[in-house]
Amino acid sequence: MEAISKVQLNKIVKTISIIVIGSILLTISAKIKIPFYPVPMTMQTFVVLFFGIAFGYKIGLATVTLYLLEGIFGLPVFANSPEKGIGLVYFTGPTMGYLIGFLVAVYLVGIRRDLLYWSKKHYVNLLTVFTRLIVSVSFIYILGLLWLGSLIGWDKPIYKLGAEPFLLAELFKLLLLTALYPWIKKLDKII
Repeated sequence: MEAISKVQLNKIVKTISIIVIGSILLTISAKIKIPFYPVPMTMQTFVVLFFGIAFGYKIGLATVTLYLLEGIFGLPVFANSPEKGIGLVYFTGPTMGYLIGFLVAVYLVGIRRDLLYWSKKHYVNLLTVFTRLIVSVSFIYILGLLWLGSLIGWDKPIYKLGAEPFLLAELFKLLLLTALYPWIKKLDKII
């Protein structure tokens, strides 16, 4: 069996460090509520999409998966935990669809990033980035609303409860990520 070179070991350590730091950033982003109209905003979707753009779908998926597993196994990493419960009970509550949507969103934005970065065309316009972000974050809301409707009943105003109050804040985060894109894409060189 071939020994791992110092360069390979260094890359593995950097990758694991980025994943762990990412799960910590996701936890922090879930806990900090920024005053915003009509409801306070957290920066979770920003961090999820940031990791997909910056490091691609593999590291993005590993980061979000670690974060979700931490929460499922009882660490109070989710928004409103431990106040509203921890572990699997909290995970399978009203926000489960959104949390699963994090995986889909980081994959979609990350896979597109990998395809665009490694193509011969290195120029990507900001409208393309913004559109990619909208498509990716849409899956968070689609899965979130589907789960919420299944959980509390389709006779309730699901869209008004689970999406409408957050859309203005989401637009702000997507515009911020788009504006920061030229700098975010340079983080890939860390690994």
